[in-house]
Amino acid sequence: MKLLSFAIAAGRQFSSQAAFERKNWGKTFLLEHVIKKLKRIHGKSKVFVTAPTGVAACALNGQTLHSFAGIGIADGDCGSLVDMVLEDRNARYRWRKVKALVIDEISMVDTNLFEGLAHVARTLRDEAASGHENKTWGGIQMIVSGDFFQLPPVLKKKKKGAKIYAFEAECWSATFDLQIELTTVFRQSDSLLVQLLQGIRKGENDPDDLKLLEGCCSGYEPDPSAVRLFPRLTDVNMVNKEKLESLNEEIYVYKAQDLGEQKWMKQLQKGIAPDELELCVGARVMLIKNISPWRKLVNGATGTVVELRKVSKEQYGMDDMCSHGGVLPLVKFDSGLELVVEPEIWVVMEGDKVVARRRQIPLMLAWALSIHKCQGMTLDKLHTDLSRVFDFGMVYVALSRVRSLGGLYLSGLDPSNIKAPKGFGILP
Repeated sequence: MKLLSFAIAAGRQFSSQAAFERKNWGKTFLLEHVIKKLKRIHGKSKVFVTAPTGVAACALNGQTLHSFAGIGIADGDCGSLVDMVLEDRNARYRWRKVKALVIDEISMVDTNLFEGLAHVARTLRDEAASGHENKTWGGIQMIVSGDFFQLPPVLKKKKKGAKIYAFEAECWSATFDLQIELTTVFRQSDSLLVQLLQGIRKGENDPDDLKLLEGCCSGYEPDPSAVRLFPRLTDVNMVNKEKLESLNEEIYVYKAQDLGEQKWMKQLQKGIAPDELELCVGARVMLIKNISPWRKLVNGATGTVVELRKVSKEQYGMDDMCSHGGVLPLVKFDSGLELVVEPEIWVVMEGDKVVARRRQIPLMLAWALSIHKCQGMTLDKLHTDLSRVFDFGMVYVALSRVRSLGGLYLSGLDPSNIKAPKGFGILP
């Protein structure tokens, strides 16, 4: 594991440059091993795992970058960020305690936030940085991961020509002495699709690639089992609600069981496990957690609810979870496997301490998904309208979820929507 050794060396950074996964265990699988190694080196309580969104943070049992930093919505300048942290005793403690900070999905961290957090680290950790080679972050070992060609930072206002990405921060080059590129594609075995995605990732409109995409835009109706991807959550909710109601079956409601302080619960509420899950016989669903990878029961596996089966409330801890008492969904997955899906647990970790937990059925309705929430998933079949995308990287993230061209159904193909940000020449 040479890559692992490089990644844990002080001040090292690695970045995935596309959706590179082996049996759905790619960048995230590697990152989990890096985190385990870091915790053995520094101690569990001194390694903090973060991501800019609740969905990404929950996938690693971490916390959002903002909650770790103690900076709220982080609209201020460097000085005001320091003031926010100084007013929060727990945040001050985290900053002075941390030995290694992991940030996943770095493409969604903006320039000002990255620069501001480095300033906070230096200000609060003068003593910790003494004699350390990485003084840019006050002696903290930084490990970041992501793909800058995927989803960009979400900014309230975008000024023309303004710096957007973390790698544009003045402290970026001083922070990292090594960037590691993952170059083998495992999610897709379809060589034509792999080649196509490499061009789309960089915003290239090759005529041959466009012909391949046009072949996915045929007029026939997409496979009913194909997941529809939308840029906006309102469209996702509307489609799923309409499909669920059209089945005319009795609906079972599963309420999440939560434990923890409200400030931490907010992260879980923004994560992928829903506050309430509505299911009925015939509902198309998707797993939102890896249950049994060797049986292909992984995050993104789709299927259909074929029965709501009575179970022991005591055995499965179903008190107050299901509107109909002790009932669990029996799902027939598209692989042919049938499984009674039991509740799973998601946690928020602060170092080595569990500060919040959510217990819920690890499913979501899957007639439709948002492009943001499908990041990291692998789908056998998907259908998306490319005319509705509105930001850099959306086309690439959407299309790179599917395993093969045979499972891709498109509409609204507009070459002008296949674009990547300018000024990425410093990236491989």
